[in-house]
Amino acid sequence: MTTRAARCGIGLAACLAAALGHAAAQGMDARQMSGIPIPSPDVAPGTVSVRLVRGTMADNIAGHEVQLIVGAGTRSARTDAAGRALFEGVEAGVQVRAVALVGEERLESSAFGMPASAGVRLVLVAGGGAASAGAEPPPGSAPSAVGTPPTADPAPMAGGSGARASGLSFGSGSRIHIELEDDVLEVFYLFELVNAGTAPVSPSPELSFTLPDGAEQAAPIEDTQQVTIRGRRVTINNPIKPGRTPVKLAYAVRPGAGAHVVAQRFPLDWDGLRVVLAGAGAARMTSPQFTSSRQGEDGGSVFVAGSGGALAAGQELAISLDGLPHRSRTGRNVALALGLVILAAGAYSAFSAGPVSGGGAGRRAQLAERRERLLADLVRVEEARRAGSISESRHAARREDLVRQLERVYGELDAQESRTAAAAG
Repeated sequence: MTTRAARCGIGLAACLAAALGHAAAQGMDARQMSGIPIPSPDVAPGTVSVRLVRGTMADNIAGHEVQLIVGAGTRSARTDAAGRALFEGVEAGVQVRAVALVGEERLESSAFGMPASAGVRLVLVAGGGAASAGAEPPPGSAPSAVGTPPTADPAPMAGGSGARASGLSFGSGSRIHIELEDDVLEVFYLFELVNAGTAPVSPSPELSFTLPDGAEQAAPIEDTQQVTIRGRRVTINNPIKPGRTPVKLAYAVRPGAGAHVVAQRFPLDWDGLRVVLAGAGAARMTSPQFTSSRQGEDGGSVFVAGSGGALAAGQELAISLDGLPHRSRTGRNVALALGLVILAAGAYSAFSAGPVSGGGAGRRAQLAERRERLLADLVRVEEARRAGSISESRHAARREDLVRQLERVYGELDAQESRTAAAAG
């Protein structure tokens, strides 16, 4: 899962970077990218670049204070004429979050671990709901109206029931990232669980949900410590501390066809729906919950990004994927079946043979070893054909040659068995 998570971070960063790059030119709503950290190789390692804008990427906010919460400390810097505040010398691995107060709006980024090999870019967008509601104010600042925690619901939530737990939700920085790899979908849930209160919360029973049908190899990723996964059942362990708790996991799905629906219900409200399909190619992604969807390209790789409003606890999120690449498994199944038949015949011959002389036993062992190599070669040829890495003519010729060699090996094994039986008689 570590490799998969690393690929996810790189792929998601590329998709978001491309989307931000085209935001002003294509009239996209920049608020959809507000607060999302993007590792960037063109920013010096240990540096966080925070750009502050109002409404669109063309309206920079200059001379304004931005705070960077680094671990337990806080640093401040003012934006330049381009609306950027730079924070240098940030230690790798430390948890970082950017905050700015613009009028009565509190703007806050997702919390992230500082990478070692690259700097980080992010944009904070003021105006029309770009504030991060329910988050705690930075040290030394007065709480804003937008930052006031919502009224707590005294009714505790039953895990997986769809009721809202007191003061808990999935923050607007949460997202789902889907990658296409061969004929497998790799799905990542990258969520921030927000406790807007001032004390730990322990829902009873604990928050839990079930992953979609067909999900396999599910496991927590990155800095997730409060998640337990058994099969397809995901549990968020108590207590849930105030602030933001990462809930990040990944699983694989094998659609087996050109279309697939990822259907999921979550136990908490999700404040802002965001889904990215990376490496989309000709694939399409739609959902009844999307209010906007766009397709882009970065480095020759196509991605699709969909977003929507709040998703209520217990409401089904249905993400439809069409035009998925898939290959028939008929060739592989035929090869495996043929291999099993030949193995069974060989095993029968081996166990039914009588005692043989020392020289005969040595030759028989050589033939058995050659038989196993030929069978393995036959399966590899069928796999190569299924993967499209060998032409049909080459596949046919190679398969015919392997089968002919196998026939000779089995013929000699049978002849040895006959000679052994005659000698014993």
